[in-house]
Amino acid sequence: MGADRRGKEVERMGYMEEFNFWLQDDYFDGDTKKELLAIRNNEGEIEERFYKELEFGTGGLRGVIGAGTNRMNIYTVRKATQGLANYIIKQGTQKQGVAIAYDSRRMSPEFADVAGLCLAANGIKAYKFESLRPTPELSFAVRELGCVAGINITASHNPPEYNGYKVYWEDGAQFTPPHDKGVTEEVLAIEDLSTVKTTDEASATAAGFFPPHRPVDQVSMRGHRVQNKYTINFGKKIEEAMPRAGLAAPIIELHTKRLVV
Repeated sequence: MGADRRGKEVERMGYMEEFNFWLQDDYFDGDTKKELLAIRNNEGEIEERFYKELEFGTGGLRGVIGAGTNRMNIYTVRKATQGLANYIIKQGTQKQGVAIAYDSRRMSPEFADVAGLCLAANGIKAYKFESLRPTPELSFAVRELGCVAGINITASHNPPEYNGYKVYWEDGAQFTPPHDKGVTEEVLAIEDLSTVKTTDEASATAAGFFPPHRPVDQVSMRGHRVQNKYTINFGKKIEEAMPRAGLAAPIIELHTKRLVV
C-alpha cells in the first residue's frame, strides 16, 4: 500500500488498519513511526489517534500534537495547506502570496515551515516571519504585502499540548464565507496523499517562492512604528487624565513610560 491510499478511508477502515498504515508506509518519517511504536500495546490510545481525521472547519485546525489522523502533526498541517493552495490557485490569486506567523507553542516553527514549503511547492510565495509574532502583525503583513491569505500557527488559550492552524484572508481577518467554505471543501477533497506537495527550503528559496525573512520583517517594523505612534498618543491622554483621577505624578510618569515602550 502506497501514499495514494485515500484519506477518507479512515471512516471505512478500522483504526488499527489506519495505525498500521502509518506505521508501515514509507510516506511517514522515522520519528512518527517511533512515536507510534511506543503506543502499539495501548489500543485505547491508538483508537483516539486514528478513529477519525482532525477536522478542518471555519476555525482551521486545532488539536493535540502527535502522530495520527486525529492529531496536529506535519502531515495534517501539510494536507490543510494543500487544500488552501488548491483553493487559491482555483481563484487565480496565487501570485499574491501568503504570509505566515507562528507563536511560542511546541512545534509552531516546524508547522510554519511545513506550510511555507507546501505553498512554495505549489508555486505560491510564502512570506514567513523569522520568529514568533502576535496575530496583529500577521494581519498587518497580509494587507501591507498584498497577500491573498495568511496562516497563523497558534492554539490561542488552549492547553500546552495543543496547537492550531488558522487561516486569514486578504483583509487581514480570519476567513469568512465564501472563502472558509471553499478552502474547507478543498481540504476535504484531498483523498490521495501523493497529491500533497512539498519541497526543500533550498529549492523553494532558489525558485523565489520562499523568500528570506527580510521583506515580511520590514513590514513588521513599519507596523511597530505605527503602533508606537498610537501608543504614545494614548499615553499622553492618560497623562492628562490621571491627575483628574487624583493619582500622583510619579505613578503617571511610570505608567506612561510603560505605555510608550
